[in-house]
Amino acid sequence: MSRTRWRLGLGATAFLVAAGLVPAPAHAEDVTDYAITVDPAARGAKIDDTMYGVFFEDINRAADGGLYAELVQNRSFEYSTADNSSYTPLTSWTVSGAGQVVNDDGRLGERNRNYLSLGAGSSVTNAGYNTGIHVDEGKKYDFSVWARADAGTALTVSLQDADGTLATARRVTVTKSGWARYKVTFTATRTSSDGRLTVASSAAAALDMVSLFPRDTYRGEPNGLRKDLAEKIAALRPGFVRFPGGCLVNTGSMEDYSAGSGWQRERSYQWKDTIGPVEQRATNANFWGYNQSYGLGYYEYFRLSEDLGAMPLPVVPALVTGCGQNKAVVDEALLKRHIQDTLDLIEFANGPASSTWGKARAKMGHAKPFHLTHIEVGNEENLPNEFFARFKEFRAAIQAKYPDIQVISNSGPDDSGTTFDTAWQLNKDAKVDMVDEHYYNSPQWFLQNNDRYDSYDRSGPKVFLGEYASQGNTFKNGLTEAAFMTGLERNADVVELASYAPLFANEDYVQWRPDLIWFNNHASWNSANYEVQKLFMTNVGDRVVPSTATGTPSLLAPITGAVGLSTWATTAAYDDVRVTGADGNTLLTDDFSGDASQWTHTGGGSWSVQDGQYVQTDVTAENTMVSAGDPSWHDYDLKAKATKKAGKEGFLVAFGVKDTGNYYWWNIGGWNNTQTAVEQAVDGGKSTLISKAGSVETGRTYDIDVKVRGRQVTLYLDGQEWGSFTDDKPAEPFRQVVTHDKKTGDLIVKVVNAQNAAARTAIDLGGAKVASRARVTTLAAGPDAVNSETSTAVAPVKSTFDGVAGKFSYTFPANSITFLRIRQR
Repeated sequence: MSRTRWRLGLGATAFLVAAGLVPAPAHAEDVTDYAITVDPAARGAKIDDTMYGVFFEDINRAADGGLYAELVQNRSFEYSTADNSSYTPLTSWTVSGAGQVVNDDGRLGERNRNYLSLGAGSSVTNAGYNTGIHVDEGKKYDFSVWARADAGTALTVSLQDADGTLATARRVTVTKSGWARYKVTFTATRTSSDGRLTVASSAAAALDMVSLFPRDTYRGEPNGLRKDLAEKIAALRPGFVRFPGGCLVNTGSMEDYSAGSGWQRERSYQWKDTIGPVEQRATNANFWGYNQSYGLGYYEYFRLSEDLGAMPLPVVPALVTGCGQNKAVVDEALLKRHIQDTLDLIEFANGPASSTWGKARAKMGHAKPFHLTHIEVGNEENLPNEFFARFKEFRAAIQAKYPDIQVISNSGPDDSGTTFDTAWQLNKDAKVDMVDEHYYNSPQWFLQNNDRYDSYDRSGPKVFLGEYASQGNTFKNGLTEAAFMTGLERNADVVELASYAPLFANEDYVQWRPDLIWFNNHASWNSANYEVQKLFMTNVGDRVVPSTATGTPSLLAPITGAVGLSTWATTAAYDDVRVTGADGNTLLTDDFSGDASQWTHTGGGSWSVQDGQYVQTDVTAENTMVSAGDPSWHDYDLKAKATKKAGKEGFLVAFGVKDTGNYYWWNIGGWNNTQTAVEQAVDGGKSTLISKAGSVETGRTYDIDVKVRGRQVTLYLDGQEWGSFTDDKPAEPFRQVVTHDKKTGDLIVKVVNAQNAAARTAIDLGGAKVASRARVTTLAAGPDAVNSETSTAVAPVKSTFDGVAGKFSYTFPANSITFLRIRQR
C-alpha cells in the first residue's frame, strides 16, 4: 500500500480537511488558512479594455435558429444532401397537394438557385426550429416571400399550432409579373413554442425566401438578432468579437469559386457570400454537419461589434486545414485569390464609401467605416511549416496596403507538443505581433496551470487565447476556469486577448459541449461558466496590483493505479502484457494463452481472446478500455505488444488507472493516426501532458514499455525512448489577483476558493488607505451545480463588507469566487 506524502505549509490544513485526509481541527473557526499580501506601490501589468471578448462560431445552430432571428428554417429551399442525407431541399417543410423544389433558369438568383413550385390549391408548411416557431402574445412578426405567379394569384398565410390559430391569417395578392417580394405583418394572439407557418396558393406559384421575422430584434435592427441572446452577449461587455470560426474558417478553403458568380456548397465561410441582400446570399453545408444560411453575415457581424462597443476580430482561411485534417494547398492562384479576398474584407470594413467594397458596405446602410484594427489568418493548423509559408504571404500583402492592421497568427490546436513548439518558434523568428492559442482541457489542468504565462518571453509575440474551456458546465468547471483567469490577468502584459469558446448551443442541436450560453426556440439561460466570465469581464480594472498568497503544498505522492488497454475507432490486438515492480517482482503477466479473466471490461467495444492475443474487434467503438491490477500499484514497468488491425487510429496503453474517469494513457497514433501523446484523465476530463507527431502501421507489432517512478514517467517504443514527463504540478485550489480600476479608484481583490472548505484569509493591503466598506460580489454553489432553463443554481450575490482595513480577515466560502471592490481614499 503506497503512502501519500505532502509538504505541509500554511494553507495545508484546509486542503487536507477538504480532501478528507485529516479531521477538522477543534476550533476551525479560529484558523487562518491563507494570507494575501498586496503591494499597491508597485506597478503591475496594464490591462487593455479589449482583454476579454467573445468568440462566435456557427456551431450548435448558433446562427440559424439561434442568434439570427429568422423563425423559418430552410427559408430558401437550399438545404443540401451533400453533408448529411437527412438534409434535403424540403427539410422542415411539408407540402400539402402538389409541390416540388426546382432548380432551373427561372431561379431567383445565382446564389439562390432552388425555389418551390407550388400547385394550384396547394400549401406548404414550415416547422421552424426545436419544437416549432415561437411567438409571444401581442408581439408583431413580419412575413415576407419572394413569389412569381400570374397577377391576381392569392397567397393565404397563416400561423397555427395544434391548439389552433396563433394570429389572424393574412392574404397576399400577386400584382407583378416575375419575381417580386410581398410582405404582411402578424400580431400573435397567444404565446406558443409549437407554431407552424403555412402558405397556401390559389393558383400555381413559385415561392422562395419565405421569411417570418420578429419585429422585436436586438436594437430594432432589420434582418437582425434574437433579442435575448444578443442581450446576453452585451451583458458581458466584450472587448472584442472573434468571428466566424473556428473550423468553419479552415474547412473547404481550398475549394475554388468565382467571386463574381460563385454558388458552391461545402466550402469554408467566405465573406463575399455573406453580404448584400439576403436573397442573394448563399446557403452552405458547413463543417459541423448542418446547413447554414448567411442571413447573419459579415455585415451583421460588424454591426453587432459596433453596437457592443467591441473590437471586430475576423478570421480568414490560410488554405491549410486544421480541425483534425492535414492538407495544404499548392495552388498559387487560389492562394492569391484568398489574399485578395482578405484585402477586400479590410476595405469592406474600413474603406471609404467611394471604394469598391466600401461602396458595397455603404449600399447596405453603413457609410462610415467599422474601424477594423486586427485580423487573424488561419485557425488551429496542424502543419505549422506549411501554414507559416502562407501566413507570411498574407501578412506581407496586408502590411503593404494596410500597415496599421495587426495580423494574428496561431499555434495549432493544442496547449503543448511538437506542433505547438514548432509553430511558436516560427512565430518568434518572424516577429509576429500576436499568436492565437487554443486548448480544451480538464478542470485539473486549469488548476495546475495558473502559472502558464509567468515564464513567457515578455519581448516575444503577445498571446491571444482565442478558445478555451474546461470540458463541462458545472460550477466546478467555472471555478477552475476562474482560477486560471487570475493567471491571465496577472500576465496581462503577455495575454492581451482571451475568449471562452464556444459561445452558444441550441439544446436540440449540439455538436460540441460545454458552451457558454444555452437556448431553445423560446428561452435562454446562462451556464455557470457564463456567470464566471461575466464577473471577470465586468470587473477587469486597468492595471494589475502585484500581490502574493500562501498556497497549498505540492503533491509528492507517487503515481498510483492499475494498468489498462484500449482502442479508439480501431481494432487492435495485445499480447505479452507484463507489469514488474521496481524491485523486480512480477505484479502481472498475461500472454493470453488461456482466458482474459485478469481483465475487467470498463469501456465499450468487443474484446475476446483470439489465437493467443487479446483483440478488440469493434472498429467504430471509442474508449474500449479493459483494466487489470491493483489501484495501489506504484513504481512499476508496464510492457506489452500491440498490433493495429484496422481503423482510423492506433492503440492506447493505460497506467495509473484508478477508475473509469481517472487514469493516464499513452495514445499511440491518435487524432486520426497523426499524433502520439500522453493524456491524463481526472474525473472524466482529459488533458495532454506530452505530444508528438506520429502514426502507426497497420499489421505491425509494436513493443511498448512504460516506466513509472514516483511522479516521473518514461516511455519507450520499440526499445527507443519516446519521451518522458513529471506530473508534479499542484492543483492549487486557492488563487487570487488584484487589479486597480482607474475610473473608480477601487482595488478589486479577486479570490477563487475551489475547494470544499471555507478559506479564512488574512489580507494585507500594504499600507493602502481604504474605506472600511467593500462592495462584494460572490458566486458560490456546490461543485456539481448546473444552470438550466428552469433552475439557476449559480448566480451572483451582491453584498457589502464593513470590516475592511489596512489589514483585515475575510472568510471566502467553500467553492466560491469572490470579488471585493475596495475604495481607496
